[in-house]
Amino acid sequence: MKLAFLYAGQGSQHPGMGRAFYESSPLFRQAYDGAPVDFDLTETCLDDPQGVLNQTAYTQPCLVAFAVGVTKLLKAAGLRPDYCAGLSLGEYSALHCAGVLDDETAISLAAFRGRAMAQAAQGVESAMMAVLNLDRAALSECCREASDLGVVEIANYNCPGQLVIGGEKAAVERAAALAREKGARRCLPLKVSGPFHTSLLAPAGDALRERFQTVAFRPMEVPVLFNCLGDRMGPADTIPALLERQVQSSVYMEDTIRRLAALGVDAVVEIGPGKTLSGFVRKTAPEMQTYAVETPVELDGAVSALKG
Repeated sequence: MKLAFLYAGQGSQHPGMGRAFYESSPLFRQAYDGAPVDFDLTETCLDDPQGVLNQTAYTQPCLVAFAVGVTKLLKAAGLRPDYCAGLSLGEYSALHCAGVLDDETAISLAAFRGRAMAQAAQGVESAMMAVLNLDRAALSECCREASDLGVVEIANYNCPGQLVIGGEKAAVERAAALAREKGARRCLPLKVSGPFHTSLLAPAGDALRERFQTVAFRPMEVPVLFNCLGDRMGPADTIPALLERQVQSSVYMEDTIRRLAALGVDAVVEIGPGKTLSGFVRKTAPEMQTYAVETPVELDGAVSALKG
């Protein structure tokens, strides 16, 4: 059996995430209580009394801290993946799992990335929309036709039948209208705070490039499949350059899942919160078994099933 760990991205967060782990596991508590951030991460994850969890500068370190804690518990239980990947922000959690980033570095980089993305999105009237049941080529043409109104690009290739476009609001709305004319079943506005994974986030990429000069990226212990490639890195690639590119270019999650299947992966553990990636896997490679882990009960179930 070959096993992959997939890590959730933004949108899966909610107050109370990790509470059962936090209350039952000292190992998990270390990830929350020891997070190197300038706010009370434990309080924000568990109760969010200030109502900031959905702001990207808070969302990102909180989700990575959750992933750090759950990864430690999975490894302590004897589960180690053959491959890792993550959706957008989840790529940082995947790199942590692969030994490239230590706990503190993964969380602090997520916090920096959140701030850089929020700053890059300031002053841009932007939008993102999920487009259902339209193929890549047709949607690319819609974006091209709408580009006279501003930047609009395919930001996420999630799974068969689900793409996401993002950019400047007028251009996104025009591209969505064209998509409906070409047969898209639905175009759903997403509640996000910026045009993520589009060229409008280039300033965030610049900020990350500077920040990465102070980071020690360690050798990979487990292969990671990267968002902007839909595959493992090549001999000419570097992790900092791929992460800089990732924040301002498309996420190829469907391609990543197909590549995992081609590599022989037959089971996937989604490290949440949520079950979004498990849904993508079922639509892309239904032969793969999925286990979503957000609670101790789910973790125990996954460990029991995968260790036999």
